[in-house]
Order: sequence, then C-alpha cells, then structure tokens
Amino acid sequence: MSIPLFDDVEPPPACGCEGCARQRLADAMARDTCGATTSTGATRVLVVAAAAGTALGGTAAAVAAAPRPAGVTGYTTGRSAMAAPAAAATPLRLTRSQILQRARTWVTAAVPYSMTARWKDGYRQDCSGFVSMAWGLGVSAWTGDLADYAVRVTRSQLQPGDMLLFHNTADPRKGSHALIFAGWANTAHTRYTAYEQTAPGARARTTPYAYWEDSAKYVPYRYRYLAGTPAAASTGAGTTAATGAAGYPGRAAFGAGRSGPAVTRLGTLLVGRGAGAYYRVGPGPAWSSADRAATAAFQRAQGWTGTAADGLPGPTTWAYLVQHKGRDIPGGPPRAATGPVTAAAPRYPGAGAFRPGSSNDSVLALGRRLVAKGFGAGYRPSRNWHEADRRKVEAFQRAQGWSGRSADGYPGPETWRRLFS
Repeated sequence: MSIPLFDDVEPPPACGCEGCARQRLADAMARDTCGATTSTGATRVLVVAAAAGTALGGTAAAVAAAPRPAGVTGYTTGRSAMAAPAAAATPLRLTRSQILQRARTWVTAAVPYSMTARWKDGYRQDCSGFVSMAWGLGVSAWTGDLADYAVRVTRSQLQPGDMLLFHNTADPRKGSHALIFAGWANTAHTRYTAYEQTAPGARARTTPYAYWEDSAKYVPYRYRYLAGTPAAASTGAGTTAATGAAGYPGRAAFGAGRSGPAVTRLGTLLVGRGAGAYYRVGPGPAWSSADRAATAAFQRAQGWTGTAADGLPGPTTWAYLVQHKGRDIPGGPPRAATGPVTAAAPRYPGAGAFRPGSSNDSVLALGRRLVAKGFGAGYRPSRNWHEADRRKVEAFQRAQGWSGRSADGYPGPETWRRLFS
C-alpha cells in the first residue's frame, strides 16, 4: 500500500500564520538528534518558538518547554530520582488544525516506533503516545485510558483530529491501537487518511474504515478539550465541566449485578488511594462487596457521612479519584480482613532485573505484589518479564498520581517500596 500524497506546499519563510509558525518550530526540533539536545539546537528551538509566540498563543511555549528525555529509557535509569510524584499535566486546548499539525511533525520525522523510548518532545513513541502528543495531553496515556480525555462520537460525526481507538481489555497486547483520523479519502466514507504510530515508524496512510484488522472493535472519539467547542459538546451533555473532565461513567455502572471496565477502573483508582487490602483477587470487572466497602472507606476519608458515604461512587467521588484530590484511606480495613502480616520488603534488585527478556525471582515477586495490591485482573505473574508486567506496573504507578516518565511501567526504587509497603 503506497502512502498517499498530500497537496501541502512549503510556506514562505516570512509567513506568520499559525500553521506555518508551528511547521517552522517542528522543523527546527526535527533537525536535532533524538538524544540530549545540543545548546545550539536548544537555542534554535527557543528562537523559533519566540518568533511563533504570537501566532501560537501559549501552545508554542508549551511545546518548546516540554521535557526533553536524556536519551535513555525508564529501565536504564531505574527512576532513582522519583522521590516525589510528578505534577499532574494539564491537557492543552487545541484546534483541529493544531492537532493535525502536531501529528504531522512525527509523520514528517518518521519517528521510530518504541513502547519504551520517548521522542524529543517527551512523549512515548508508541500509538497511544502519538495520540497523546497530537492532543497535547502533557502525559503519555495508553489505550486503556485515552478515552478519559475524549467524548465518544459516531462514525458520521468523525472530523479531522478525532481518534479511532481499539483497546483489547482481555489482553491489551493483542491488537490494541489508537490513531488520529485525518479526513475521509473518498466520498463513500469507506476509506480515510490515518495518522498513526506503528512499526517501523509514524506514517500517514489511506486506511479502510475502521481499520485493517479488528475493524468492528474500533470506536471513534473526539478530544474533550477541543478549542472552540462549546462546553456541552466537549464534556458531554448534561454534565458539568468538572464531572465531564473526570469521565464519570454514570451511577448505573456501579452496584449489585454490575460489571464492566468502569468497575475495574474504580477499583484500580481506589487501590491507589490505600484500598488495596480490601481486594483479595484484584478489582473488577464484576461489582463486589469489596468495591462498596473500599468506596465507602474513601468517602469517609474525605469527611463525608450518611448518603454521601454509601459506598456507591457519584460524580464527586469519581472526580476525587480520577483527579487525585482529597485524602487517602487511612489504615485500611480491620486487621481481620487483611490476612497475614506481609513479610519485610525484599531489597530492590536494581533496574536491570526488569529489562525486556529478563527472567528472575524478582519479576515473580513483583507480579505477586501487584496482584496483592489489586492489579491482578487478567494477569498471571511469572519469572519472565513481559509487556503484561510493564502494563500492570504502569497502572500501579498511575494510581499513585505519577505521570510521564514516572509512570513508564518499569519499577524503580520508589515503585518497589510502595508495592511492598
């Protein structure tokens, strides 16, 4: 399949429009190497960003100031500096043209695919990292939570800058993918241009709707923080902006007899706030008494009483969990519910124990603690380090409120300490 041609033209050097300014900024960044930026390269990027400041508003400054990785992945650093949680990132408000322009910077640079490495703008070089970059999330999300930053739309509502997402909840490693919809390629709306990050690197390709494989499983979404979009459309009709931003799935998703990804996500969030001992086999997907007890404990920790602490998550409870607000659960459940006292934490074995292809007792111990902490749904620990281990570690790290390189799925000393505490 050949890559389609585009009728874009090179802008005049003096053009001050937003698109041209962003392209010059992207070109300057692309000329630097993927490792540590030279002082000359950094100066060039900042100069271009300053010249583009008026046209881009705050966006150019945000891109220029984005953290630039030191050219190593999480498992080579061990994240030894992760003594405190990373600050929560604030997604950018972007127009559709800005989203497409951001996506084109990776396509133009043919950014190589990697589930661990990060490009010079700080985003992880896989499909969900690519969408995170295009949408300006400030953090590399994954296919399991990209929808939290979006509103579901229909096929007929798709517009350039929207996303098509398939998250395989049974096994995220098999088929899960996300891409940017760049516009229909024919009048019948059976083919479209996809901007995507896939092996060997970022590309633009004419694609059959919805995708080459697992077509029926892809879901269209619209960026929640789209600039120029009315609040009701960007956050979901009938919700407040705060509730919409938290992605509250509705009260009907919880309670006796309910089952689904919302229950699993609730339990995962609660585990990150101190409720791990309430779960003997891990959160979700079926609602259980452990979910209600853990939710009630979290609500009481906020000082709520009565119906406000009934163990059923409403919009406020959900927002507190998703946005990492309020207080954690103190002490956990009564001693009888926690089982035997955990033995002293084993010594952190070093980042080398968790490199791809590693096989050792530390990987097995890590997996067992993930299960004990409530992150065992669909996961079987072993001595062999796999992508499933990295995904579970990443979920645990995100539950701590960490983001970016602090939630890359590779356990550093602080992750190890918290898992065994």
